Amino acid sequence: MVHTRSIREIDKIARSCQIVADTLIFLESYVVDGACVSDLDQMAEEFIRSRGARPAFKGYMGFPATLCVSIDDAVVHGIPGKEILKDGQIVGIDCGAELDGYYGDHARSFAVGTIDVAKQKLLDVTRESLANGIEQAVPGNYVGDIGNAVQCHAENNGFSVVRELVGHGIGTELHEEPQIPNYGNAKQGYQLRSGMCIAIEPMINAGGKEVYTATDGWTILTKDGKPSAHFEHTVAITDSGPKILSVGSNG
Repeated sequence: MVHTRSIREIDKIARSCQIVADTLIFLESYVVDGACVSDLDQMAEEFIRSRGARPAFKGYMGFPATLCVSIDDAVVHGIPGKEILKDGQIVGIDCGAELDGYYGDHARSFAVGTIDVAKQKLLDVTRESLANGIEQAVPGNYVGDIGNAVQCHAENNGFSVVRELVGHGIGTELHEEPQIPNYGNAKQGYQLRSGMCIAIEPMINAGGKEVYTATDGWTILTKDGKPSAHFEHTVAITDSGPKILSVGSNG
């Protein structure tokens, strides 16, 4: 079932999203050479709980942590452990929170110290692909318009789009219908309506699109070992255009 949300409900989703956005803003200064990934996870949990919310990922389908932390060739769903971040890496951090029965979801990929030109282009193009997808999130358009906008920008810049993982609706559940692929054909799929809230989250690979699941059962990795980037925003579809909900309290 695809939900359309009232203004009151969208405000509740926005509050959860703001907490998630503030969490990633808080963590940014700690994503440095020598940082321990499990420390970042603990800091994130404490921050979310200090705002009266609950980490949405922790315990979800058995996931053991607050954050998904995915380094270099890890696409998404990396379990935070004792890994130490190193200069030159890129690290995707995905975070969710639940407040008052409504969910927020947001992800960013960070540079650790100084990264090379190729990794910087991957980050920039993935971020731009997300922006292009968001532009298509208007009433009357289709899910395929979002995916097509993401795919075209990524592939036109020499990158590939992961097929197995998609964005999603969000509200009183972390993952709701419809699915939001990052590829596809314009004017196809579910038609978008005002009041829908969706998480758009391009996962873009520097090499091929093929991925596999690590032995931990969670971490998704690129088959060719090349890096991947991930950015995500929760967006409300409104009559006046897409409204990004996952922004920090300072805007």
